[in-house]
Amino acid sequence: MPEGHLLHRHAREQRAALAGRVLRASSPQGRFDAAPYDGRVLAAVGAWGKNLLYDVADAPTLHVHLGMRGLFLRYEDTTATPPRGTRLWLAGDGAAFALIAPSRCEPLTPAGRTALLASLGPDPLRDGAARREEAVHRLLAARGAVGAAVVEQGVWAGLGNAWRAELLFLAGVDPARPVARLDAEEAGAIWDLAVELLPLGRDAGQVVSDPAAPDERWVYKREACRRCGAPVRVSRVGGRTAYTCPAEQR
Repeated sequence: MPEGHLLHRHAREQRAALAGRVLRASSPQGRFDAAPYDGRVLAAVGAWGKNLLYDVADAPTLHVHLGMRGLFLRYEDTTATPPRGTRLWLAGDGAAFALIAPSRCEPLTPAGRTALLASLGPDPLRDGAARREEAVHRLLAARGAVGAAVVEQGVWAGLGNAWRAELLFLAGVDPARPVARLDAEEAGAIWDLAVELLPLGRDAGQVVSDPAAPDERWVYKREACRRCGAPVRVSRVGGRTAYTCPAEQR
């Protein structure tokens, strides 16, 4: 599933290409009613965790969640034929975007938007130091394993399996460790790493857990730890595959 850094990247790209412009909106696939958005001005595009919200003049908020298979394709030729299976086609005067296979593409009422945002925890790419105390509190209040808590969107918004593996490695925390055995200093250190590294991932379009070697990972989908060479342990934490260095993570 695309993680928060990629959603923020999509938001930034589409905001630059479409915001302030009249949209041509359609659903070539026929599974979404795009009429309320067609011919109207896009005011803003924002990302909250793994969610995209589009503010369009005189229309309901448009909510997109890519889920496991969703993706955007960009076209510089706005007269191009959308690919087969396009749920939503958004075009301005200089670029067009095809949304394919999202898990959610829906209008939201004001109450629905409020409920969605209320369900999400702090987003490292939106909130940074401003909500650090809340982020620490939410993590320490979670139940179960640390590795399950940090990918729970109501705890912290935007993290997925790849960021979990790399951030917990850098913090020296085993994903299977119970949250009850995590202290505030450790929780804050994990948040600080997310605030530092996710912007690098957004800018690069990939997970960047080592600025000196942006194409490398420490433990995620590796056979051996890149730091110490120990065999990476592969297990299940919170229903997802976890990658851990038994020598580096307590």
